[in-house]
Amino acid sequence: MTNQHPAPAAPLRARMIADMSARNLGPASQTSHLRACKRFASWLGRSPETASPDDVKHFQLHLIESGTSICTRNQTMTGVMFLFRVTLRRHDLAAEVFHLKKPVKVPVALSRNEVRRILAMAPCLKARVMLSLAYGCGLRASEVVRLKAGDIVPEARLRHDGEQDIIRIVQSKGRKDRNVMLPVDILSLLRVWWTERPTVNDRGVSGPDRALFPGYCGRHLSARQISRLFKQAVLAAGITKPVTLHTLRHSFATHLLERGVDIRIIQALLGHAKLTTTAHYACVATTARQAIAQQSAERGA
Repeated sequence: MTNQHPAPAAPLRARMIADMSARNLGPASQTSHLRACKRFASWLGRSPETASPDDVKHFQLHLIESGTSICTRNQTMTGVMFLFRVTLRRHDLAAEVFHLKKPVKVPVALSRNEVRRILAMAPCLKARVMLSLAYGCGLRASEVVRLKAGDIVPEARLRHDGEQDIIRIVQSKGRKDRNVMLPVDILSLLRVWWTERPTVNDRGVSGPDRALFPGYCGRHLSARQISRLFKQAVLAAGITKPVTLHTLRHSFATHLLERGVDIRIIQALLGHAKLTTTAHYACVATTARQAIAQQSAERGA
């Protein structure tokens, strides 16, 4: 049941895009839903409009048997569910969709020393600034690369001394705004970067709207580029843990917990909708404290 066939007909795709736009779904969600429906149509071999309940059951079985991760599988079925429930209004098909429970894993966190080593081995100033923002402010990769001068301080503040401890994150995950702390040392790095960043694409763009990390054609860098820079720094620092750029965000939350910062404050800084999401870091922090206590006891003995 894995034959390659054409994607859904253009009229159905257009209807689905209109339905998603009407419900104010973000670009990333729309792309994900369309990719999911294209995968379903390719497997089905005909238009999803002709699907049967058995087809939906077999497609979900196919995803499991083909080794698709639980996260990707659930994401795929979320997009297919939107097609069934909203665009096609086929509630008999939507009733056959089920989601698998993801295993709860303790996030991997870096020690403060490991973070310092990674930042020290950043391949360039731009990488060091971006990685410092990811860790020191607990930002996601997409939030770092989309930062504009006006999200931090007025443009003049980046060139001159001034008191500032806030970064404004605009319309991030879940279409939410939030404010995060901006440590003084990172603000100093930002001022240095502001004097060295390429300005070829600044022409015609107002100061507050200028990308902190410009890419090609006036756009900001992609999240893939900052992830690649992180991997280079990790390799150079000799870190062998299975880490990703998001590990810096995990480490930010874990280190705040270990310092005794209230978990609800950390929830607000991370932009989590649910406290239970933030509470996952408590396991890492507790483990770290126990390890430190054990090491201290061994030294004392």
